[in-house]
Amino acid sequence: MRVGVPKEIKNHEYRVGLTPGAVREYVARGHEVLVETGAGAGIGADDGAYTAAGAVIISTAEEVFATAEMVVKVKEPQPGEWVQLREGQILFTYLHLAPDPEQAKGLMASGVTAIAYETVTDRNGGLPLLAPMSEVAGRLSIEAAGSALMAYNGGRGVLLGGVPGVPPARIAVLGGGVVGTQAARMAVGLGAEVTIIDRSLPRLRQLDELFGGRVRTRFSTLEAIEQEIADADAVIGAVLIPGASAPKLVTREMLGGMNQRAVLVDVAIDQGGCFETSHATTHANPTYEVDGVIHYCVANMPGAVPLTSSHALNNATLPYGLALAEKGIAACDEDPGLMAGLNVRAGKIVNEAVARSLA
Repeated sequence: MRVGVPKEIKNHEYRVGLTPGAVREYVARGHEVLVETGAGAGIGADDGAYTAAGAVIISTAEEVFATAEMVVKVKEPQPGEWVQLREGQILFTYLHLAPDPEQAKGLMASGVTAIAYETVTDRNGGLPLLAPMSEVAGRLSIEAAGSALMAYNGGRGVLLGGVPGVPPARIAVLGGGVVGTQAARMAVGLGAEVTIIDRSLPRLRQLDELFGGRVRTRFSTLEAIEQEIADADAVIGAVLIPGASAPKLVTREMLGGMNQRAVLVDVAIDQGGCFETSHATTHANPTYEVDGVIHYCVANMPGAVPLTSSHALNNATLPYGLALAEKGIAACDEDPGLMAGLNVRAGKIVNEAVARSLA
């Protein structure tokens, strides 16, 4: 199969769909890989590295889209990209369609078969292609919170770990999945006081054992959320309903009970955000203020560390990409987990959770 890798064009997105190492694996299995010139610049991989791996360097994204049978990306296609997709072509990337009806319409109109990393499942119902970026985003969320709390960035002026004689920052983490766990790990490591809120008692028990009592755990209720965010210096939104829009756990009314210049970090913003007052921001302009509360809602957080992120992502996506390159869409018929990743086919939304969110 002819596999194409265009350069990412989303604001401050430096990741790449295939690393040179991944390209080498495709080529070794007899596939042709077309890479747009400069696609790997963000990870320090020049065109020479891709040529050495067996790729063909293409001068424009238009040629990549026009000639590739499968397009491998990182972020969802932008308007100028989805109009270049076509019937009979496979798109393999993150899509996050639930909060993005315009992209959904664009993909349906194109006739492309679109498989979303974030809804591919494993045998245990996990999300193996979302997990590595969730790990990155969870860890970055604490760095983002710490930066946003700095007075020169508009924050409360609180040091996450405190110092002897001065208490540390209080961090409330909404959601005990991959993002929440990694956020808590980073926050605890820096010496912050951490509470994790989740609606699964078995998961709370696991977290209590994992952290050995170093974090507080609370069952998720409106009262618990209100109480914890009222005392928090920073709140990490880490909830996820696979494929669907994120639930709004913090309303605008609740902001009135929070500390002034506290910080909300909405890692769920790719799925619409879990704070009522959230809207997507970029690395170029990451924060804004609502009712005295600082919001950090960057929709591609892992793009800030593209070297780490691209390799972590490729490690996870490579087996699935190779299966698609070998068998085409038939690979989905043979793998229920890959079939769960199928979001758009023959002009229709075929993932049930995504379809419900867009209805």
